Amino acid sequence: MQATFSVGHVPRNLDGKVAIVVGAGSSGPGWGTGKATAVHLARLGAGVLGIDVNADATAATGDWVRQEGGKYEAFVGDATTPEGAAAAVNACIDRFGRVDILVNNIGAGPVEGVVETSLEDWERVFRFNVTSAFLMAKHAIQPMISVGGGSIVNVSSIASNRWTGVPLSAYSASKAAMNQLTQNIAMQYAAKGIRCNAVLPGLLMTPMMLGTLSRHYGNDVDALIRKRDAVSPTGKMGTGWDIAYAVGFLASDESRYINGVLLPVDGGLSCQVIGSTG
Repeated sequence: MQATFSVGHVPRNLDGKVAIVVGAGSSGPGWGTGKATAVHLARLGAGVLGIDVNADATAATGDWVRQEGGKYEAFVGDATTPEGAAAAVNACIDRFGRVDILVNNIGAGPVEGVVETSLEDWERVFRFNVTSAFLMAKHAIQPMISVGGGSIVNVSSIASNRWTGVPLSAYSASKAAMNQLTQNIAMQYAAKGIRCNAVLPGLLMTPMMLGTLSRHYGNDVDALIRKRDAVSPTGKMGTGWDIAYAVGFLASDESRYINGVLLPVDGGLSCQVIGSTG
């Protein structure tokens, strides 16, 4: 099980802010990017509305936040629909009175190339990975403007702009679309006090990753984990906490002059030409 990080050194630089984290639950035991991000933002002082389709998952994140004295409201809903996205933003305003930060964290896709990917899967991946971010931003931007601005952080992937060693046609294309959505929002709304950036994770050790590897590789998971660790220039994959810390920085006023950036959080992996990563 992945250890949590000490809270003693965390500055409360988000006091008075309110964050929406889409995909705030974890898909299994441990710390996914959404759960770690929600907990970290709460540790920084933000009130957090955690959205997930899995009621138990977002509730578990809320339990962790509240036991540390943080503020968290669980919201069960589907951000891939106009009704779900609007309801989530409205719930945040009803419960906290404002929206300052939006983190679009959900993402998934089959390990398939163009020939193997069905049209249904292609459209499902785009709706899950990109349409959700579009809809959440669409409904959150005006409330942000009304309080003087805000920060949107989209969780993309290094697979959005390079071959990672495995066929991820729908996933890679959808995350590339998210990158361009990020920069369009950043440029259009900068003058209104809204920044929009994206975090591009590399290889991570998360519950979702372990579940995916188990489904595809069965008993060879341990060997594949060692292989993926070895691919990273640091010798280890990252964790959900590495993404959470990057999101926390981009959400805060400490990054107030950073806008439209696609930030790799990958141990330097995107600086090199890589082979297969499984």
